[in-house]
Amino acid sequence: MEKKEELYDWMAAFPASLSEHLRDEQAVEELPLSDKQKKKIQVKTHVPNAIAGEIYCTLKELKNDKHLSEEEMLMLDKEVKSLTDILGACERIKNTPIPFSYSMFLKKLIFIFILLSPFAFVHSLHYWSVALTVLVFYIFVGLEYISEEIEEPFGTDNNDLPTEELAAKILENIKEIRA
Repeated sequence: MEKKEELYDWMAAFPASLSEHLRDEQAVEELPLSDKQKKKIQVKTHVPNAIAGEIYCTLKELKNDKHLSEEEMLMLDKEVKSLTDILGACERIKNTPIPFSYSMFLKKLIFIFILLSPFAFVHSLHYWSVALTVLVFYIFVGLEYISEEIEEPFGTDNNDLPTEELAAKILENIKEIRA
């Protein structure tokens, strides 16, 4: 059944295309698709959305050819919708930065706190107040840096989400189901 195999290909390509899309990359040629399928989506600007559309079209064709019942189609339609919901949620995470006013307020708060803390500790700690201020400064700047790193979880840094590994695992699972 050729349409069923095509459906597997589209499902296998979706996680990899989503991973690439979230990193603002578009490597259609690396997706686990046939050349015909790649040509179909290569002209699209939003590859994961195009693949979800192709999954839906393939399901519709399977239903029209009586390979899927009405109940199966309804169930699978919900699953395809969940793929697009996941896509939308990931895009919202990616496109929602830490508000500029929050970031600036935090930087000013750290600056003022560090500027005034030696005066607060000098009577009780004397020269050690400088060391304590440097330690507190290091901690606060570290927290600020972490908040900026968390702002983009889909990048390629070591502390970003392993989207490529997740896509590879999903591909392995699909190949296992297919066999």
